[in-house]
Amino acid sequence: MTTTLLTTAYQAVDDKKGEDIVVLNMEGISLIADQFIICHANSERQVQAIAKEVADKAAEIGHPVKRMEGLDLARWVLVDLGDVVVHVFHRDERGYYNLEKLWGDAPLLNMTNGN
Repeated sequence: MTTTLLTTAYQAVDDKKGEDIVVLNMEGISLIADQFIICHANSERQVQAIAKEVADKAAEIGHPVKRMEGLDLARWVLVDLGDVVVHVFHRDERGYYNLEKLWGDAPLLNMTNGN
């Protein structure tokens, strides 16, 4: 179930041209979620479009959004799908928060091979 949700969310980010997409396996590291998807966009409008696409595609497969924060300002939108949390940053914010470093002990998942 989580694999389908993860793949769907990843594809939604990719379809809306999210940049530098990173997937972290948070299992055993965080109680928040099993996976984090982290990406950025170049404008507030694109950040919003990516977040909305993730929410729409997840709902289509029966995973409504549990919580979405930051959509109005579109600098860092968090889309909580339960087992998968998607972080959509504005390019200017991503380096500042540097979630990849914060969660540096989390292994990367390679989604290009369908993992």
